[in-house]
Amino acid sequence: MSLEEERDIITVEDEYGKERTFSVEALLAVEAETYALLTSNENNDDPIIMQVLDEKDGQYLVGVTDPIKKNIVLDAYEIAVDANPAD
Repeated sequence: MSLEEERDIITVEDEYGKERTFSVEALLAVEAETYALLTSNENNDDPIIMQVLDEKDGQYLVGVTDPIKKNIVLDAYEIAVDANPAD
């Protein structure tokens, strides 16, 4: 099984109703919040960071626009990867 086959695949609908498919690279708990690091399956864009919100009717992803918060999440991801390198 390849690494791509092991990734969780999700479809996200934007505010305009357009659907895009992403691989979930990581779920990270940072400062009491949960974030998802997503990569596009359609092109080679930079990873997208979204906050995971738990609501009574399900979970939702919300885009993170604050550059400081994005950097904190990316730093946490780098630390996690460095601490647990892939085989």
